Amino acid sequence: MPRKSLKQRRENILHNSKNRIAPVLDVLIGIEDPDDLMLEIMGVLTDVTPVPDVGKFYTFLYQPKSENIQYDAHPLVAVTGVFQWGFKAINFHWGEPRQYTYIELLGNLYEVRPEELDDIRTLPFAKFQIS
Repeated sequence: MPRKSLKQRRENILHNSKNRIAPVLDVLIGIEDPDDLMLEIMGVLTDVTPVPDVGKFYTFLYQPKSENIQYDAHPLVAVTGVFQWGFKAINFHWGEPRQYTYIELLGNLYEVRPEELDDIRTLPFAKFQIS
């Protein structure tokens, strides 16, 4: 029987594990570019949604419309309130509450499972910028 490729083995591990981040930490550690890390993270977090649920964790791409403000382009958040305009959440990179409007999201929200939170928080994928 032919040996499975690294990609096939990785997909099998991810499929059978509740924690999708832990099996790829070795690959992700050492990547220093936040954009590269975010792409890898989005590749393994397959649970996506356009609207969050209160009490769940997410990461996403973000670009505010306001000018001249500092922001995190790759937030990792715990959602505390959902509204028609967007949502309120605690941003783990900032360590404080923030508001996010739906029109400022660049795509979907990637759900982070509770058992993945400690592992994903070890990765330096925050991207602080000024709009």
